[in-house]
Amino acid sequence: MKVLGISGSPRAGKTTEGLVMAILDATGLETEFISLHGKKINGCICCLGCVEDNLCKVQDDYLLIMHKVMEADAIVIGAANYFGRLNALTHALLERFYCFRHDSNGHGGMKLSGKLGAIASVGGGGNWKMPGKDIKMSEVAGDDIKGFFAYNEIELVGAVEAQGPVACFTCGYGETCNVSGIKKFFGKDTKITPDIIPCLEKQPEVIEKARALGKALGERLKK
Repeated sequence: MKVLGISGSPRAGKTTEGLVMAILDATGLETEFISLHGKKINGCICCLGCVEDNLCKVQDDYLLIMHKVMEADAIVIGAANYFGRLNALTHALLERFYCFRHDSNGHGGMKLSGKLGAIASVGGGGNWKMPGKDIKMSEVAGDDIKGFFAYNEIELVGAVEAQGPVACFTCGYGETCNVSGIKKFFGKDTKITPDIIPCLEKQPEVIEKARALGKALGERLKK
């Protein structure tokens, strides 16, 4: 049994990646990790070149990942909330799963049906509610991924959410900008200090939840 973990964050070595790795490490199975950092992945162009053989014809970095997705028994997808939506790089990757929905006899095929899935969802606002949605900012990315899983008949074993650092911590204007996330989430007079910058290591309960999810995923596969 093999579990494939994908961090859809364009940033390497950050919260999303760490959360995916925590899940993988707890499965007790063979795992492989892929970061989308530095990769070029375009969205689906609906060319229908995949209809006969389930192979996407758009030439970019998705093609290698496509084969690894098919080979895996379970898939762990991690992604972040960018502007209140699933970040674009992860969305493009999941759009390309469209190639798994066909077969050569024309009767339709759900090539990912029956695989297990787990989600690592990250949002800079943490438990704050997303404006216009009755959902926490840390859950936004995961909520979108759930839709892609359901569409492809991937069984969701569970999801874990973490708070990541909003870009305002490092843009240089976090303390003065009128629309700064620092002011919104921590108070208008907040000064940026290392102790208030969110990171996975400061969220032991989240790490524990990720490990529990990984263990549950591994146990399901072993059965």
